[in-house]
Amino acid sequence: MRKLLLALALLAGPAFAVNPDEVLDDPALEARAREISAELRCVVCRGENIDESNAEIAGDLRLLVRERLVAGDSNEAVIASIVERYGEYVLMKPTTEGAN
Repeated sequence: MRKLLLALALLAGPAFAVNPDEVLDDPALEARAREISAELRCVVCRGENIDESNAEIAGDLRLLVRERLVAGDSNEAVIASIVERYGEYVLMKPTTEGAN
């Protein structure tokens, strides 16, 4: 039983990548931030989005997403600003137009 609980705890680890000090007070904004973060790839991790990643850059990007939302930016504007900086590679589902 202990081994099972340990295995479940290890598997659940990535679900808790967002630190408590990153969480917004407004539940609607926090939900938007989590939605956006799930769409953005960690630039140093393979196959992880920034919501799941424990990398320092992912934490910085999560904070940037939240700052932009608090400033009043739309989801699309937040994503566009990060794509402008890092390129379409940062999208978990890149567009199918042109060469990426």
